[in-house]
Amino acid sequence: MKIALIIAIVLIIIVFVSQIFISMSTNKTEQQEFKLVKEYGDFEIRLYPASTVATINSNAKTYKDLASPGFRKLAGYIFGGNEANKSISMTAPVHMDINDTLSTMSFVMPSNYTEENLPKPNDKNVKIKIRPEEYIAVLKFGGYASDEELKEKSEKLFDLLKENKITTLGNYRFLGYTPPYQFVDRRNEIAVTIEWHQ
Repeated sequence: MKIALIIAIVLIIIVFVSQIFISMSTNKTEQQEFKLVKEYGDFEIRLYPASTVATINSNAKTYKDLASPGFRKLAGYIFGGNEANKSISMTAPVHMDINDTLSTMSFVMPSNYTEENLPKPNDKNVKIKIRPEEYIAVLKFGGYASDEELKEKSEKLFDLLKENKITTLGNYRFLGYTPPYQFVDRRNEIAVTIEWHQ
């Protein structure tokens, strides 16, 4: 009985320590730059400069159906699946636009890369694109994302924007910052492009 208890305690300590290291590693990941424009009670407005992204299109209509297959394709590209067999650093967040017509997942490329100096993907489904400068409204939440939570948070954000008479442009996006094997200090965001003239 004592041995089982000791093993359990050791395993808990190992998991706890590994989660600390994973969290520290995630915090060192290059994050997409933005300028904070205005803070409201439950959301904020940001200005994102133009960025270079690797994107895949998908017929998936749910977070569950888009997340794993999309991630595998894009991860294949940055982990050497390109004409230069070159590894490209992961950045945060991962962008997911999930809707009933055409969904997308995008990795923002590190700031030292441009459309011109990025190696071409081996997978023809991975496209290198420029995402134009945009103002977006963002609502933050923790834990693990699910289709139910994305629906709830996106509806909340759209309601808040309507209350504040802010015009939205298109569908919401999910922004994910933490890997699935990180159990603590998880960061997620719902974002929507807006018109901003203030």
